[in-house]
Amino acid sequence: MQPSASEPSATRDWSVADFDFELPPELIAQHPAPERSASRLLDGRGALPVDRVFRELPALLSPGDLLVFNDTRVIKARLFGRKTTAGVRGGAGGGRVEALIERVLPGTREVWAHLRASKSPRAGSVVRFGDDEAHAFDAEVLGRCGAEDALFHLRFPEDPFVLLERSGHVPLPPYITHADAAEDVRRYQTVFADKPGAVAAPTASLHFDEALLEQLAARGVQRASVTLHVGAGTFQPVRVERIKEHRMHSEWFDVPAVTVDAIAQTRARGGRVVAVGTTTLRALESAALDRADRLPAVGARETEIFITPGFDFRVVDRLVTNFHLPKSTLLMLVSAFAGFEHMHALYAHAIAQRYRFFSYGDAMLLDRRVS
Repeated sequence: MQPSASEPSATRDWSVADFDFELPPELIAQHPAPERSASRLLDGRGALPVDRVFRELPALLSPGDLLVFNDTRVIKARLFGRKTTAGVRGGAGGGRVEALIERVLPGTREVWAHLRASKSPRAGSVVRFGDDEAHAFDAEVLGRCGAEDALFHLRFPEDPFVLLERSGHVPLPPYITHADAAEDVRRYQTVFADKPGAVAAPTASLHFDEALLEQLAARGVQRASVTLHVGAGTFQPVRVERIKEHRMHSEWFDVPAVTVDAIAQTRARGGRVVAVGTTTLRALESAALDRADRLPAVGARETEIFITPGFDFRVVDRLVTNFHLPKSTLLMLVSAFAGFEHMHALYAHAIAQRYRFFSYGDAMLLDRRVS
């Protein structure tokens, strides 16, 4: 990331190159810290960074503040299988197929999925998934779907959540190089995960354990939740040079009435709304777009919100977040929240001090920039 010119964020024609930086490969965390709350925390609230440990977070918040978490649950969304040569259930094995389930369609046995195969399966063909025959099942390919037909529409023989839990693998991000193991089943999941549907973890929440949550409650910090099912699109690169031409992937989210009430009460008592993770922030700010009361609207919907420098934040005052990929939409989001030059300085400090990056890495604490 290069420091920007003096042109205001709202009017500058930002490019992807503005959000690039050199990261030593050894700083990409391949495994989580031994203890969740033992991760490092870069305190970026002030003009100068302060190096802390994540379990110090309660002392950095005030009684009456509100922490908002994403309570989505990561499903075992990665499947390995083969096309059936006859294109029918139980047929002999054909070419290999790797699937990443993007979305389970509510109330059905159908899913949307990314498929990797030497030759794309056609509508009406059958793919047999499972590492061993005892847990194998056949999925019918119904056709293509999603933006630009990038996904495949599949029908499973029974409840997709049951089949994925039995036969699927933890959908570790592409920059984690080892195959999923028992450690990942436990640690690539938050301690309060509730509603299944995500194919990537809300990683800022991975630093919280039960002891830390109890300390926050004892401090008088309130707690609320939203649900946003993180999709695989969160790892997709921005393929245009001018970021205003980028189209975001769509994700489903829900903001319950009790959370909106908690936000209103927090404001009334002078507390701060602290979003834990960019997914929580995206849900809250999506629900508050164009609302005069600057409160999120209650209910479930889709969002394609793309937050870039110059964005008018309506809800979130403070953000807990991990370190993000170069040129990524999430790096653009945190730059919008805390200020581009400030983020540039914080990332330079983090690299110099050997912080661990990305999903299993360390965290940052940021305040919203006041223009």
